[in-house]
Amino acid sequence: MVEKKVMTHVQKGLLVSLILIVLGIAAYFGGFDTQSWYRWIPLLILLVAIIWACIYYSSQMNHQVTFGNVFSHGFKTSAVITIILIVWGILSVTIIFPEMKQKAIDTARQQMEDGGKLNDSQIEQSLDITRKYFLLFVVIFTLFGTLVVGAIASLIGAAVAKKKPVNPLDQMAV
Repeated sequence: MVEKKVMTHVQKGLLVSLILIVLGIAAYFGGFDTQSWYRWIPLLILLVAIIWACIYYSSQMNHQVTFGNVFSHGFKTSAVITIILIVWGILSVTIIFPEMKQKAIDTARQQMEDGGKLNDSQIEQSLDITRKYFLLFVVIFTLFGTLVVGAIASLIGAAVAKKKPVNPLDQMAV
């Protein structure tokens, strides 16, 4: 009998992270990374990818899983993605694309000015805080955004994945 190799949550996390990073780089160079419609694309891809990871895990385990097993696998996959994206976020705004910070601040300024709810001094004060804590904001938004979407996707994936759990009482010898 040939043993079937199971794709781990780390492997799936690396694959999804790579896809999201390549998409982010393409959006950055394409100039549409700051567009409002684009901001939802990576989250949608993350949602679909985690659901896929859960369903694929159930399939790899011949559906001999429980809701908790599948949810756990999906959430671990999203945790791997979160760690990789945090590291990428820090590297990209500090070393690889340092101009990204200024571009984000310019976009924020334009959105605040277009909103018309803040005066110039309030906008400048907000941007000063953003400049000062930019790296922290990148980490926090990546952490919570990815984990929240990952948890929701894991719940959906665990709910829709086919399951035929084994009852341990059926295996007991009488």
